[in-house]
Amino acid sequence: MDYEMASPNPWMTLPFALLLGALAFAPLLAANWWSRHYAKVALGLGAITLAYYIFFFRDVPRVLHTAHDYVSFIALVGSLFVVSGGIHIGVKGEATPFANVVFLLTGAIIANILGTTGAAMLLIRPWIRMNKYRVTAHHIVFFIFIVANVGGCLTPIGDPPLFLGYLQGVPFWWVAKNCWPMWATGVGILLVIFYTVDKINFSRARPEIREQETAAESWRFDGLPNLFFLAVILAAVFVTKPVFLREALMLAAAAASYFTTKKSVHEANRFDFHPILEVVILFAGIFATMMPALDWLGQNAGRLFGQNPAPGFFFWGTGALSSVLDNAPTYLGFLSALSGVAGTNEIGALLVRHSPDVIAISVGAVFFGAATYIGNGPNFMVKAIADREKIHTPAFLGFVFKYALPFLLPVLIAVWLLFFTVENR
Repeated sequence: MDYEMASPNPWMTLPFALLLGALAFAPLLAANWWSRHYAKVALGLGAITLAYYIFFFRDVPRVLHTAHDYVSFIALVGSLFVVSGGIHIGVKGEATPFANVVFLLTGAIIANILGTTGAAMLLIRPWIRMNKYRVTAHHIVFFIFIVANVGGCLTPIGDPPLFLGYLQGVPFWWVAKNCWPMWATGVGILLVIFYTVDKINFSRARPEIREQETAAESWRFDGLPNLFFLAVILAAVFVTKPVFLREALMLAAAAASYFTTKKSVHEANRFDFHPILEVVILFAGIFATMMPALDWLGQNAGRLFGQNPAPGFFFWGTGALSSVLDNAPTYLGFLSALSGVAGTNEIGALLVRHSPDVIAISVGAVFFGAATYIGNGPNFMVKAIADREKIHTPAFLGFVFKYALPFLLPVLIAVWLLFFTVENR
């Protein structure tokens, strides 16, 4: 937040719009073509924006700043993906609706310790195995809602935008102290909705399937030495200097985990690098092409937001962009916009004078990250793993219209009414 925002040509938002359009419609209209060429599309559009910033607009510091954010994001997401892939959890076949609710609640809590990426990658395979006789789209979608997003709202480790806020100076425990009511409300309502949907699904299952799912099996844990590498990654979060030491420690822990984990554990998890490779490529394009959009937002914050916008504006504004951008840089963009409105980029001053607004930005970024596959890094990885397990998952638009709008949107409205209206300021 200490660099000066650029004012690029508005036409340079076109590559970002094209990339969003490709992500939304290409898998639906040309799935085979997209699977072969998505890297060319994402990296090609990103290269256009980078070339503009470097050679025409001559704002190399902006590019370097974005590159640093991208490397930090990928190092955290990628290292947690690799290390969690070295832990295999054997589950009991007790996928009753109540057992599923307990599992998801546990995942929401763990997400604040391992991050949404670590928790999602650790638990998605056991989650699929728990429900293997009747697993369907709603199991994957609500896992994304709760474990990969909303659950990680209590610590900077929990979700990438909060991690970036911590790097900007937000105290570690400030998030838990101020966001726990929203976390409890969001997770609680989602669990009630999931229980209702899952109970209907369970009641429709054939009797022999219900008997199979409640048959007694044993829990077992393999690859537990990887808990040490997880601890290294979590400790590295607190390393701030020198530059890239934090990321180097994370990647070193991931490499050590991968080469020391028994092959049988990786085979049991069907572990491979395809999900994280897809995230690395797609988010390289997203981080690059969204620079003009974020820069325009930062430059026009005062004119657009007025002198004293309500917390609800920041909740819906951050949230709406987080659902179509990655929520981590969107969080930084709105934090920067709030600094422009407040006339200071001092985090301590913002937390004192604009605490409700910072809370709204934090919750909006985390909760709305669940609204689309591109809202948060783990979403794509969960979908990729589910697809490789031959589980039916909705396409981009199906995710939005069949699940996010009817199930997630009411939760977001409830959180807004309870915590971010003018009366609750």
